[in-house]
Amino acid sequence: MIPLYPLNTYSDLSFFALLFAGFMGLAIGSFINVVADRLIHDEPLSGRSHCDYCKKTLSFMDLIPVFSYLFLRGRCRYCHKKLSFQYPLVEFLTGCLFILVVLLSPQADMLHIVLYWGIVSSAWIIFISDLKYQLISDSVQLTFFVFVFLLKLIERATLFSLGFDVISGVMVALPIGLIYLISRERAMGLGDVILAFIIGFLFGMGKGFLALYFGFVIGAVVGIALILSQKKKLKSSISFGPFLILGMIIVALWGDVLLQGIKRIYGI
Repeated sequence: MIPLYPLNTYSDLSFFALLFAGFMGLAIGSFINVVADRLIHDEPLSGRSHCDYCKKTLSFMDLIPVFSYLFLRGRCRYCHKKLSFQYPLVEFLTGCLFILVVLLSPQADMLHIVLYWGIVSSAWIIFISDLKYQLISDSVQLTFFVFVFLLKLIERATLFSLGFDVISGVMVALPIGLIYLISRERAMGLGDVILAFIIGFLFGMGKGFLALYFGFVIGAVVGIALILSQKKKLKSSISFGPFLILGMIIVALWGDVLLQGIKRIYGI
């Protein structure tokens, strides 16, 4: 998804370009917080932001990403209730992710960068909403797929290559789909199946299965750790979407290297 280049190519990047990416990420991160919470509760995205406790409409000065939280010391200006640390954390991490996208693709044009940002933002919303509510919005999944599809189009995808990408998506989603059907939605949700399809469509079969593998491994490690720490029971449900997103990130960053290593090991 994101090509990696030698470090010496980074010297061509303008400081102001990285600064712009960071500020864009902070702003989009604030919007991501809104989307992740409102879509799950079927609330309109167009409404004014308000305090979760006193419902007071927030002013512009209350909504400056990260800085408002720090200035208000993590409390609502009106009722003084403690605000969730999720908001500045998501804003800050989104800013870092937007900068990282630019750093990892210094030769990409602005259209590619915007689509990469769209993919990152959609995946980030899925990660947050599934982790927090164990639900993935269909509209966010659709948005995620649209960004991926547009990326394929500007990379001059043909009908044949798109058809193969669809087959790859189906194959990568198949294991999740079988678990979904066999467990009757207790082990996996339909949102996980759709997410696996989009990842397969994005990366192709090889990297898609690799992302799926890392998702299962990370999920198993975290699940065992939560059970051993008694934070979860053996029959407790754990969101799988965030682990799929983490697998996707690993493959986006190191997929080619990992596949080459696998081929060398097995002599493929």
